[in-house]
Amino acid sequence: MDRRPVRRLRPDPDAPRLPDDVWPASVPAVAQVLRAGLELGAGATVLVGENGSGKSTVLEVLAAALGVNAEGGSRNTRHTTRRSEPGSLDLIVERSPGADRWAYFLRDETLHGLYSYLEDNPPARGVEPLFHELSHGEAFLALLGARASPRGLYLLDEPDAALSFTGTLSLVVRLAELVAGGAQVVVATHSPVLAALPGATLLEVGPWGLRPAEWDELELTANWRQFLGDPSSFLRHLS
Repeated sequence: MDRRPVRRLRPDPDAPRLPDDVWPASVPAVAQVLRAGLELGAGATVLVGENGSGKSTVLEVLAAALGVNAEGGSRNTRHTTRRSEPGSLDLIVERSPGADRWAYFLRDETLHGLYSYLEDNPPARGVEPLFHELSHGEAFLALLGARASPRGLYLLDEPDAALSFTGTLSLVVRLAELVAGGAQVVVATHSPVLAALPGATLLEVGPWGLRPAEWDELELTANWRQFLGDPSSFLRHLS
């Protein structure tokens, strides 16, 4: 039986269409989702691409469609500063019958505010760490562990920004555990380590929109290989 928390996001045919030259429909990846929808397979989906390609904007749209807090957290998180996200864009969420509706959004750029909110509003049961007393990476991993539900949906926007190499490996292990328990994960990243998450569906984001990719074929992977093989030569070619 298909128990994916989210099977597909599709455009509402009765909703007014956003003009192609108006943000965020002007972002090719978002335009593709608004035109054709987005299928989410079981397990992990990883979005990779350059800065400005639209990875984070796609995640923001998905978060809004799922009803979770745009600045990070769940449906019940009330933290907000300045709203700049695009909203749900009238996407319809198709769920599997009986699937878990738990969803959580973690984005690196708003973690400080989310930590403050969570410390000011502790859970009724259980004890969470004081996130601000931990390092950035330690707090991120502690938060993911504290809020994890094995059959929910997780949106993570550039989670590796807070993590060392070993921390990123720890995150890969934790995400693999969540996926093994039936969770869905959607990650936007620049990290070839996260992109190597076992069994993940890779979508390369760029001027073409969203397209399936293999880890070995990613420009991201090729660039890291060239850099690590000969850093000096690689940097000379950039000057």
